[in-house]
Order: sequence, then C-alpha cells, then structure tokens
Amino acid sequence: MSVKDKPAAGPVSRILRPVRGRLIVAAVLAAIGTMLTMVPLAGIAHIAQFSMGQAEVATGWVQMQNQVWRVVSVSLVCLFLGMTLISVGEMVAHLADNHITGHLRLAITRRLAKVPLGWFTSRASGEVKQAMQDDIGTLHSLTAHFFTTLGRTMGAILIAILYLFAMDWRMAIVSLLPFPLFFLFFSRATKASGANMQSFGAGMARINNAVVEFVNGIPVVKAFGVEGKAHGSYRGAVDAFAEAFTDFTRPLVSAMANAHAMITPVAVLGVVLAFGTLLVSLGWITPVEVLPFALVAPGICAPLLLLSYITHDLNNATAAAQRVHTLLETPVLETLAGESQQLPENAEIRVEQLGYSYDGQNPVLKNIGFTLKPGTVTAIVGASGSGKSTLARLLLRFFDPTEGRITLGGVDIRQIESAQLYRRIGFVLQEVRLIHASLRDNIALGRPSASQQEIEDAARTANIHQRILALPRGYDSVIGEDVQLSGGELQRVSIARAVLLDPPVLVLDEATAAADAENEVKLQQALSRFAQGRTLMVIAHRLDTVMHADQIILIDNGTICEQGRHHELLARKGRYARLWALGGYEQAKEQAVSSC
Repeated sequence: MSVKDKPAAGPVSRILRPVRGRLIVAAVLAAIGTMLTMVPLAGIAHIAQFSMGQAEVATGWVQMQNQVWRVVSVSLVCLFLGMTLISVGEMVAHLADNHITGHLRLAITRRLAKVPLGWFTSRASGEVKQAMQDDIGTLHSLTAHFFTTLGRTMGAILIAILYLFAMDWRMAIVSLLPFPLFFLFFSRATKASGANMQSFGAGMARINNAVVEFVNGIPVVKAFGVEGKAHGSYRGAVDAFAEAFTDFTRPLVSAMANAHAMITPVAVLGVVLAFGTLLVSLGWITPVEVLPFALVAPGICAPLLLLSYITHDLNNATAAAQRVHTLLETPVLETLAGESQQLPENAEIRVEQLGYSYDGQNPVLKNIGFTLKPGTVTAIVGASGSGKSTLARLLLRFFDPTEGRITLGGVDIRQIESAQLYRRIGFVLQEVRLIHASLRDNIALGRPSASQQEIEDAARTANIHQRILALPRGYDSVIGEDVQLSGGELQRVSIARAVLLDPPVLVLDEATAAADAENEVKLQQALSRFAQGRTLMVIAHRLDTVMHADQIILIDNGTICEQGRHHELLARKGRYARLWALGGYEQAKEQAVSSC
C-alpha cells in the first residue's frame, strides 16, 4: 500500500500523537502489574491442592509447609510488585495527560490567534468553549485512565486465560463459554447506540450555545418582559438533547442488561461447577482440579465489565477529539502563494477592484476602488446592509477578498504577517470587547509597557479620563466588579486603547454610535486631531458627523455611488445631496415610515 493509499488516522490517534509512546508504556506497565497481582489467586488454588493431595504423615506435612510458604512468598512479592507497576503506570499516564492537555490548549490558542477574525463572527461562543474546555476535559478520562484501565483489563484477562488453559484445556473452554455471548450482546448495543452518537454530540453543543445566548440576553429579556420567548430556545435545546439522549441509551438498556447477566460471577461460577461436576463424574478430572477454575474464571467478569465501561468513554472521547481536531484545523490567514512577508513603507491604503461574497454566489461588494491617503479622514456612508462594515472588515483582514486586493504602503495586506498588520491598523468596532481587568490594563492592552501619563493622555483624547477619575478606584477599577460602564463609555475606553496603540491607520466602524450627541462631537474632534499624519477611515450613518471628512464615499448595494468632499457632493445634487436635505439615513428612514 502506498503512502497515498494509507487511511487517515482517526481523531483520537491524531490528538494523542505527542504522548502516544508514554501511554503505551503506561498501558504495558498496568498490564504486567495486573498479571502479577493475580498470582495470589493461583497461589490459593495451589495451596488447596497441596493440602488435599499430601499424605498426612510427618515428612509429607513438612514438605507441604515448605511448598505453602514458598507459594505465599512468591504471591506476596508478585502482589506488591504488581501494585507498584500499576501505580507507576498511572503516574506515567497522568503526566502524559498533563502534557497533552497543556499542549492542546496552547495549540488551540495559537491557532485561533492566526485564524481570520471573521471566523469568530460566524461561530457561537459556546461551540468554541465546548472544544477548548469541555472536550479537553473529556479527553482527560481517555489519556489519564483509559489506557491504563485497558492495560489492566487485558492483562487480567490474558493471564487468566493462559492459566486456565495450562490447568486443563477442556475446563478452560467450558469456563469461558459465557464471555463470547457477552461480546455478542455488547457489540449489538454499541453498534445501535453509535448510530445516534452524532446527534447526541450535536444536542450537547446546542445546549452549550443556548446557555451562552440565554445568559448574554438576560438584560434584554428583563427589560422587555419576553421570558417565554427567551426560554423557548433553551427549552427546545434541552428537549432535543433529551430526545437524542433517549435514542442513544434506549438500545443500550436491554442489550447491556443481557450482556451483564451473562458474565456475573455467580453465572460464571455456576457454569464452572456444573460442567466441573460433569467432568468429575466422567472421571476426566479430580474434584480438586476444579478449584482453580472456580477461583479464577469468575475473576474475569470484573475486567470485562470495566472494559465495557471504558469503551463507552472511548466513544465520548472520540467525538470530543474530533471537535478539538476540527478546531486545530481551522483555516488560518495565509500569505499569498509564492510571496514572502513584507513590511509596508507608509500608511497609504489602496483598495483596487475589490469584490467579496460570503457564500461565493451573491456579491456583497463589487468593483470597489479608492485610496486612503495618510493624514486624511475618509468617511464611508450608506444604508444598513450596503456593505460598509464588510468593507471595514476586509481592510482589517477579518477575511480575504473574493476579487481584487487591498494594499498598505504598497504591500498587499495578505503579504503582511498578522501581528505586523495589527500594529499598523487599529480598529474600534460597534461591539466593544473588554477583558476582566482594570481600566488601566484594558486601555494598555496593546501596549502593556505604556506609562500612566500615556494611558491618561489616551483617555483624554477619547474623552473618558474625567469619568475614570470620578470612580472610587480610578484607573484601578475592574470592569464588571468596581464599575459598570455604559455603551458609550465602553466605546470610549476602546477608542482610548486604539489611541494608545498609536497605529498609523485607524478604522472606526460606528465607534461612536452609543455615545450621546455632545460626546460624539467631542470624540469626532479628538479623532480628527489624532488623525494628523495618520490614515483614518470612519463608518457612519449620520452625515452631519462626517461633513468635515477629507473624503466621503457613499456605498449602495455593494458599489460606490458617489465619492468626494462634503461640499462637492452637495454641488452634484445627487443621492448624497438628497440624503443631506432629508437629514441623513436615519431621518430619511423615519420620514419613509411616517409616510406609509
């Protein structure tokens, strides 16, 4: 078989590749240790045989005592040695688990740091949380316990079978008759439930997403009194999971009950004694020769039951490993084929024949072209859904364009390494994300080494300095604990963070939408001052907030309708002029509603 013809490794194998050798060592140690711990069972059988087989004479009694002490000594040594090997195996497995858990979390973090930022907008936070936290937690039972448990069960079963056949092959076959029936019922149960494993995992993911969405939406639910509707999606997720869980477990119940009944110690002992009595009556064996089978054969039941339980854990771990592997295989931002990474010479941005489609069929942007010169403010205006935010996200490389290109300082942004790109392009979006830390740390997130004076200067530019000083702990106030900021205040903190980063390019996507009119004017003035020597692009709805921009671009249905300065666009008496006369998009919308 050629390399190309070899089947791809399973998800569990791919995930555990870094610690595969350690887990094999742990399983072997556990198997050997378990074999040694079963030696005392054979020792008991042999002591009984000595006791019943020796003549009751002085020399025979002394010989038997010597043999008994020899068997007891060997049994004790094997028992303690076996327990030591099992403990060492467990330690090796747990160390391997600690290594792979840290490795996976770091690998996922590094991977997510390289994926397009737009990937996060199309994923529910519960989905990522399940893979990074819950699924890696599920893998703990696989790495820390599955392989050592498998080693112990296989070691116990193997040594027991070898011992029984060494004693008498006929009784060995008879004693093992219940176990093939167990595997028959067990395989049927596993196959039946495995068909529903995918829907079971999907139901769990849906519950995770529903919980996150429900918790995030509690303020809206309370404000508008729509508890019934808000609970509906969560109830639906719970009901769907309950149905999937029922479908998953229903085939298991009867089949597993039958399987377990086959290998209860009482059932196995009954088979051994029944057939042992028959063979004794036929004169094929002596009564004392039945004793090893009565002691050892029922001992196989517990390892087999344990094997069935860990096999169920393996199914869960396989699904978890698949989700973790999928996250690790998330497409990352790649450099253009055949191109080396480059650094831009200046902060000039050129958008050339740009086109983009989310689904590959319906274009959101078509043939967009313009230039953002350093030290200028460019405003992108247009109705909701016209493609403004998509354009901003393409500039920030949340995703790559379907057609055309965007250059920064003469270099295609796809040739600029992500860390270098975001040092040169700062952004403030409509949805503000702050970390659970002090206001000082949130503002200095991009520049942890910034001084207190630099942090305060950035806050002054964003018109948030006085608000922070009014707090009891000032800049040491922790978001969510010491202070609850309004939407406009959160945006001003986000703007201060971007100002402190001091990028040559700044993109503002409705960054002042949550601020009141007075603060919005102050922010626009501050940002205009900050734009000196920098490239600033502002996405806005209100035309009066961008009238002083060096360039205004009106986008409609994914194309550029008009482009120029405020007075130039008014002089053309086109769509921009009509919208200005109506008071902008929001006012035009209100008038359209009132006229209906």
